[in-house]
Amino acid sequence: MTTSHYIAGRWVEGQGSDCISVNDPALGQPFAELMAASVAQVDQAVTAARGALPAWKNTSASERATYLRGFAEQLGQRREALITLQMRNNGKPRHEAEIDLDDAITTFSYYAELAEQLPSKNRDVPLAAPGFTARTRLEPVGVVGLIVPWNFPLVTSAWKLAPALAAGCTVVLKPSEVTPLIEQAYGQIADALGLPAGVLNIVNGKAETGAALSNHNGLDKLSFTGSNSVGSQVMRSASAQCRPVTLELGGKSAIVVFDDCDVDQAVEWIVAGITWNAGQMCSATSRLLVQDGIADALLTRLQAALENLRVGNPLTEEVDMGPLTSQAQWLKVASYFATAREEGLQCLAGGKALDRDGWFVSPTLYADVPKDSRLWTEEIFGPVLCARRFATEEQAIAEANDSRFGLVATVCSADLERAERVADALEVGHVWINSVQAVFVETSWGGTKGSGIGRELGPWGLSAYQSVKHVTRCLG
Repeated sequence: MTTSHYIAGRWVEGQGSDCISVNDPALGQPFAELMAASVAQVDQAVTAARGALPAWKNTSASERATYLRGFAEQLGQRREALITLQMRNNGKPRHEAEIDLDDAITTFSYYAELAEQLPSKNRDVPLAAPGFTARTRLEPVGVVGLIVPWNFPLVTSAWKLAPALAAGCTVVLKPSEVTPLIEQAYGQIADALGLPAGVLNIVNGKAETGAALSNHNGLDKLSFTGSNSVGSQVMRSASAQCRPVTLELGGKSAIVVFDDCDVDQAVEWIVAGITWNAGQMCSATSRLLVQDGIADALLTRLQAALENLRVGNPLTEEVDMGPLTSQAQWLKVASYFATAREEGLQCLAGGKALDRDGWFVSPTLYADVPKDSRLWTEEIFGPVLCARRFATEEQAIAEANDSRFGLVATVCSADLERAERVADALEVGHVWINSVQAVFVETSWGGTKGSGIGRELGPWGLSAYQSVKHVTRCLG
């Protein structure tokens, strides 16, 4: 696969120096390779987006909505191929890959509806001062660079691409080098729909390609999802040009379980929060805070539940959890297992890489983890759960908030008034009460503290790609 870049409405071969190997993590073997885009090709993509902007931003909202619905329909038509590719390149179990695809489809459909509801470009603004009139306009922010991660390809790109197109922006999308293939579907769909050339451009590559895009002076905005270390580099690039950024970064999220909660139900929510996508999600609730009265019973059942999870190759087995997506992530998680042994942590389940082909680790539970442990404070990005006990509601809130991250949290309690009170006190961007991590396109996504800047999804996701202009006229 060499024609892996979509620039100015054409598929082109990569001219960069990096060769990207695309791996099947269940086997630990490559199944495709492609050449990265060169710095010159990134420039060509931005130039194409800049050239397409005047015409695209002046299309009607209903016309843009038609294209967005076309993306949703075309994703559905490619359903089985995209699900299989998610399973093969990410190691996702089938039910997770199906949900990811449905999420992307729903996102395009939602922003098609939102585009049609956009107000007229001009809206009068009442003024207290006589002799003047004023109006406001919502305009697309311009050409945007979208950099997306490997843990939820197709989904994260939909969360950015759909609102950007709805707002009238043109885009350059850079997928992760770990999972570069599935986003090519968006280029294929653009061709099938007759999307004007240059409105959507896709460039694949490693750090050099990402840096070339982040540093390009032809962008009006950057939107990045990924690690804090790379996010800080993206922010530095944006600051040099004084342009806006949206950053969705890491998390070290808490799940708080009170002793009035049904144990079996709590175990279900906890397991889902740490093993979905093999724990490779910024929203993983990897810090378990459990009230003293229920702690022993819950940890015993949680240990059994994790040990009974079916871990394997999603293409050949019925599994609950697949492998880690890359060898680098497998090595990182294994290093935390070694740290846990050095720190003398109490391991109730897992704590090891599995002795088989591919990048598999066991679902892991550590009990009574000290607050100064690296495993308690650092984002691991794997199915590694650390538990601590608490006595009072105030203690639970304080320990949950004691983190440099602030993305999400979950509260489990039969006392709904207390659950709502705790949810209000948590310093995060999204809280679930008595639920798995159900994410709806109508709600916002993003965090506080070190978890990022800005919000995606909902009307907030659309406004992130709009700028506000006021026009004031003197009547004299």
